[in-house]
Amino acid sequence: MAQPLVKKDDDHDDEAEYSPFLGIEKGAVLQEARVFNDPQLDPRRCSQVITKLLYLLNQGDSFTKTEATEVFFSVTKLFQSKDFGLRRMVYLIIKELSPSADEVIIVTSSLMKDMNSKTDMYRANAIRVLCRITDGTLLTQIERYLKQAIVDKNPVVASAALVSGIHLLQTNPEIVKRWSNEVQEAVQSRAALVQFHALALLQQIRQNDRLAVSKLVTSLTRGTVRSPLAQCLLIRYATQVIRESANTQTGDRPFYDFLESCLRHKAEMVIFEAARAITELSGVTNRELTPAITVLQLFLSSSKPVLRFAAVRTLNKVAMTHPMAVTNCNIDMESLISDQNRSIATLAITTLLKTGNESSVDRLMKQITNFMSDIADEFKIVVVEAIRSLCLKFPLKYRSLMNFLSNILREEGGFEYKKAIVDSIVILIRDIPEAKESGLLHLCEFIEDCEFTYLSTQILHFLGIEGPKTTDPSKYIRYIYNRVHLENATVRAAAVSTLAKFGAMVDALKPRIFVLLRRCIFDSDDEVRDRTTLYLSTLGGDGEVVETDGDTKTFLFGDLDIPLVNLETSLKNYEPSEEPFDIDSVPKEVKSQPLAEKKAPGKKPTGLGAPPAGPPSTADAYERLLSSIPEFSDFGKLFKSSAPVELTEAETEYAVNVVKHIFDRHVVFQYNCTNTIPEQLLENVSVIVDSSEADNFAEVASKPLRSLPYDTPGQTFVAFEKPEGITAVGKFSNTLRFIVKEVDPTTGEAEDDGVEDEYQLEDLEVVAADYMMKVGVSNFRNAWESMGDDFEHVDEYGLGPRENLAEAVIAVINLLGMQPCEGTEVVATNSRSHTCLLSGVFLGNVSVLVRLQFGIHGSRDVAMKLAVRSEDEAVRDTIHEIVSSG
Repeated sequence: MAQPLVKKDDDHDDEAEYSPFLGIEKGAVLQEARVFNDPQLDPRRCSQVITKLLYLLNQGDSFTKTEATEVFFSVTKLFQSKDFGLRRMVYLIIKELSPSADEVIIVTSSLMKDMNSKTDMYRANAIRVLCRITDGTLLTQIERYLKQAIVDKNPVVASAALVSGIHLLQTNPEIVKRWSNEVQEAVQSRAALVQFHALALLQQIRQNDRLAVSKLVTSLTRGTVRSPLAQCLLIRYATQVIRESANTQTGDRPFYDFLESCLRHKAEMVIFEAARAITELSGVTNRELTPAITVLQLFLSSSKPVLRFAAVRTLNKVAMTHPMAVTNCNIDMESLISDQNRSIATLAITTLLKTGNESSVDRLMKQITNFMSDIADEFKIVVVEAIRSLCLKFPLKYRSLMNFLSNILREEGGFEYKKAIVDSIVILIRDIPEAKESGLLHLCEFIEDCEFTYLSTQILHFLGIEGPKTTDPSKYIRYIYNRVHLENATVRAAAVSTLAKFGAMVDALKPRIFVLLRRCIFDSDDEVRDRTTLYLSTLGGDGEVVETDGDTKTFLFGDLDIPLVNLETSLKNYEPSEEPFDIDSVPKEVKSQPLAEKKAPGKKPTGLGAPPAGPPSTADAYERLLSSIPEFSDFGKLFKSSAPVELTEAETEYAVNVVKHIFDRHVVFQYNCTNTIPEQLLENVSVIVDSSEADNFAEVASKPLRSLPYDTPGQTFVAFEKPEGITAVGKFSNTLRFIVKEVDPTTGEAEDDGVEDEYQLEDLEVVAADYMMKVGVSNFRNAWESMGDDFEHVDEYGLGPRENLAEAVIAVINLLGMQPCEGTEVVATNSRSHTCLLSGVFLGNVSVLVRLQFGIHGSRDVAMKLAVRSEDEAVRDTIHEIVSSG
């Protein structure tokens, strides 16, 4: 029976089997290259061997000098053949081999002969090869031929010469610049590619002369460019001239009319290029955007996927700065949610989420629900992140958005996708208090059927922190206890810890928690049993409704008094003996960041990977550290610790940064020092601080560092007293002083005698922002109105000339050190006015809300109206003083 015919192209599983390059080796191909020396050349065979050589070169195989030379000399013999196909392969292999200067001479005569041949194909390719392999000396000899080729009637020859000129401009610009007249003539060519390449070369020749480029664009915008490709180039050059023009701020753009006229071009690529150029103009107005948005809106309904993708991607970028301008396209973009191309659908959704208003959220969620099951996880993650931003933008819509996140959480998906959803729910719980209880229940339902151990343990830990604070903590117990029976040992251990947290934090639940914990004593895993025994023995009360001792809570669930890195180091250094390990022997100093980590900072964690709501654990560690030092123990409660400020350049002999600790009447500087020289030991390390430029500060205490070995961070402290109730500022000069001792590299022991030395550090400033803690509010309007008009202080200020409003907004935010709310720190590029909302807590734990209204005039002068609300009148006045003096 006859077998049905099957095309090899249809058998994708065995596609590699039919590759002509499968299993080829360099040695075998070099042996095959001997066919180039045969008296009777076989063009087809020679072309196959050259193809294999080109494949090896492009795969990264390198030829030795001898191998390359042998192949090159063999290939030169192929010029004897008159076969067109073989000659083109010869040109390619010569370009790829890039022969040395002494070898180029061998083929120069053949290539020059081909360059003057009557066969146009020979001429074009010979020009490309000669310009690729030649040097400046030979170039002057063939310059006359290249000039003739630029204005040749054959488009292929002219394009070859122009493209060669673009490449030569990088190495021999003086020669190429002499071709301006010929290139100018080629710009008027009727051939599309010739005009495109000529315009590109002419612009590069004149690129350092701004006036010449402007004249070129002016002459060509009058309609002499016929090639769509050249027209796209011209649009880009016109945009560059607009960007460099000094008249942008007046709205008098020199070539905007040309860009707008290109929106009516017959070629789609030109229309899109012009629309994109208009949307990317600096300070573009809504009036200027309108025609471009209209054209892009038409592209959204195009039958061509590439046009739909280009349009929606451009609109997605515009939506970041001009969301209102894109709202007219929302109906068209909603139809793209069901587009077969998932990239288009994802961009459409994320754009809609940026431009949608509060009333359209519910309708949008219904449309996205049907779409999510059809796209890959990487697209789903983008959508989830956009929904998270939308929920933070419209907090009152948290119910519908939270329900959507919980629904997709139950669907199939990979780890990264599930983690993105869980992180989003966690962030919403932290930032929107009303969403806490429903969000926790969604997480509880998720861990009932969660296949990822990491997510289960992280959610259980989060439940242990937030669950006891809810109105009815008992409803979460069932979900947590189910994990003890149905999960692996890691999750079971996390569930036991979470149950114990509920027992410790909610006294009414303690009897029920004790019953559940006693059932876990007989678990098969030793970690689970050990945790259960610890919690039962330390919670106290034998299961009765009694208040758990505060020290017990701190011992079981509080942060360690010591950094984990220090504990790990001490445990490694501990040698087993009759004397048990003493945790009090572990240093409590906070180690500064290692040098390697400074060079490669990681991405700031969010969601479950982020620290819990409230002050970070580092602040608690700082407070414990400072209170353990007798000199600082009576300073009171620590208000704020700044981020480390570097006082030395990277990779210097000594790395020093400083943390500013703010108290009510004191400021403590913690200098984190690292010795980066292996051959030195530093002793009696201290920082001498000159406060002559800080009038309101007086040094009251210091704590030197006894020893600083190589690559072991240590701390030294200096404390200053300041008047209570004022935001004292000033500049401090710092000098590192120490005794340096040489260290024997073989024994590691330091010499007895040392030399006193000093090392100058950068200056340090205490600024007004140091007295403000960034604390956000979930709903600024409610917080503002609840404060009332009686606690408000309003005034207006002139901020002087600024480049734009964004610069002024950032400057004021940095000056006050407050937390921007609801994304109001982002300023649209064309905006002439802007409102920014800030919140924070001032020294003394006084809540402060600020509303900033900015306006910019034609002369770039910025005016600002500052409204401050706080229950403390002195704090309101202080904020205004900071701005007026800043």
